[in-house]
Order: sequence, then C-alpha cells, then structure tokens
Amino acid sequence: MNTLVVFYSLEGNTKIIADILTEELDSDCIELKPDKEIPKGGLTKFFWGGKSVLFHEKPDLVNDLPDMDEYDTIFIGTPIWASSYAPPIASFLDKVSIKNKKLAFFACHAGGGADKCFDKLKSALSENTVIGTITFTDPAKEEKDKIKASVKHWLHEIT
Repeated sequence: MNTLVVFYSLEGNTKIIADILTEELDSDCIELKPDKEIPKGGLTKFFWGGKSVLFHEKPDLVNDLPDMDEYDTIFIGTPIWASSYAPPIASFLDKVSIKNKKLAFFACHAGGGADKCFDKLKSALSENTVIGTITFTDPAKEEKDKIKASVKHWLHEIT
C-alpha cells in the first residue's frame, strides 16, 4: 500500500503532525509551498487568511506534484482558516485528480471550525472514502510525546 501525506503549514503546527504521520506510516510526504509568502503574524494573518478562503483563492504552488495514481491512501493536512482548509490545499485539489482513494484528514487550529473544514474537504473529494479525521489545537504548544501518542492512537483506529 502506497501512502502520501500532503499538507500545508503556515506556522509549523500542521507540519508537526505531518512529520509524525510520515515517520509512522513510512510514507511519501509533500509540504505545499505557495509561490508568494503568506503573512504569519498578527491581524494581517487572520485578515489575509479569511479573505483568501472567502474569495476561494488558489495560490500558485512551487511544488512538483506526484501522480496520485501511485497512491492508495492519502492523508491531507491543513490549518483551519475561516472554518475551511487553507488556500494552498485548494490549489493542490485543483491541480490533481484524486478518485477512488482512501483519505484521512488532519487539521490544526486555535479556535475550532474543524467539522465544517472536514465537510468541505469531503465535498471536494466526494469520489473517495474518508477513513478518518483528527484535529489538534496548537500542537507546537504541547509535549511532542503527547502529540505523537495521539497520532499513533488515531492511526491504530483507522488503519
């Protein structure tokens, strides 16, 4: 079974989870990188993120994207912005064809919105089977062993 972990992480929280998943699954991994830097601090970050989601922006990605046919299972990770997935994830979904795969979603947030975010991902990827979802609140502020244990427990439940 070939597995891919694909994610976007603005401030490193989602990357923490993606790195653990990649290690535990011994999978391929792609960190999506937009061609223009996204603001990381203060109100600018929240304004920019909310505007980008509301206007359905899809930034250009600098990544070379693999053929999704090479994978049976795909884990998609995102920060939650305005109860949705981040625009680089929208760009990724626009550039690839994902059908008849097993999918798992992971998201990081500081204030909720995960259910709506996951519903939007499920809708965008409706020709697939979602095997699980999980959220984390500011994992960079947690003990790494605690986060790793949560990820391992989740993987045990869905695989």
